[in-house]
Amino acid sequence: MQTQRDFLDSDVLARLAPLALHARFPMIGNVSGRHRSPIRGSSLEFAAYREYAPGDDLRRLDWRVHGRSDRYYVKQFEADTNLRLCLVVDTSGSMKYSAGGMSKLDYAKRLAGTLAYLAANQGDAVGLYCAGTGIAQQIDPKRNATHLGTVLDELATTEATGETGLISALHEAAERVPQRALFVIISDLFVDPEELGECFQHLRFRRHDAAVFHLLEQAEVDFEFDRPIRFVDLEGGTSILADPTMIAKQYHAALQNYFNKLTECVREARVDYHRVALEEPYDDVLARFLLSRTPKGSR
Repeated sequence: MQTQRDFLDSDVLARLAPLALHARFPMIGNVSGRHRSPIRGSSLEFAAYREYAPGDDLRRLDWRVHGRSDRYYVKQFEADTNLRLCLVVDTSGSMKYSAGGMSKLDYAKRLAGTLAYLAANQGDAVGLYCAGTGIAQQIDPKRNATHLGTVLDELATTEATGETGLISALHEAAERVPQRALFVIISDLFVDPEELGECFQHLRFRRHDAAVFHLLEQAEVDFEFDRPIRFVDLEGGTSILADPTMIAKQYHAALQNYFNKLTECVREARVDYHRVALEEPYDDVLARFLLSRTPKGSR
């Protein structure tokens, strides 16, 4: 029985197919691909010269430089390699939240599933880490159609429940993937910004590229409720009956403080951060993300 993958839209995939997923930093892979490698190789992009040493390929000698300097220099080129895309999807209880449209988790599945499909289609490896209480499910990156199916099936059956374990999940995933990878984190980020900043620094220390889709309902930001409401902690805590008009000022001050701290930690760790309102079409969010990563001169 095939799992329902209703988070994949063929029209969206067709629209985004011409846009490649690029890493911002050099990657290391075991097959030829479209991404820069820190290792000098034999792709068509010239990198630098170095002096000839016995054993070097004579075909890489630059005879024009020899004619000008009477010395032997070898051309070096950037090696192309493949990417490891590691999707970290928050599956804690707060991801069930919805103000009437799709839930945060449904939106996250659309982002993650589409990125997984696009990456696999361009020959890159894809992995999935579902962050519930710690890593609830983990599928390490691989490159083949069968593996992509496993990732998509896991996304389809994932549910939002329990407390968040995003912090421990990110630390564990950072160590679990030994070679450089692109980590795409999809979450409402209901965690302490300082602890999250330590995760981002851990990813950078391991030389991973990190991108974040921060999912928020506009109602969470505006907080424009006009009558007493019972607020329920979807991650298992207590509920609170409150008059929003009495606490709106403090709420907005606390929220702005949270955003300020978050901005500081993503800047320090050079994280590719995207705040996403669930009211925005997810394909527009992905198109903007992919275009922002396109190397200059390739557009």
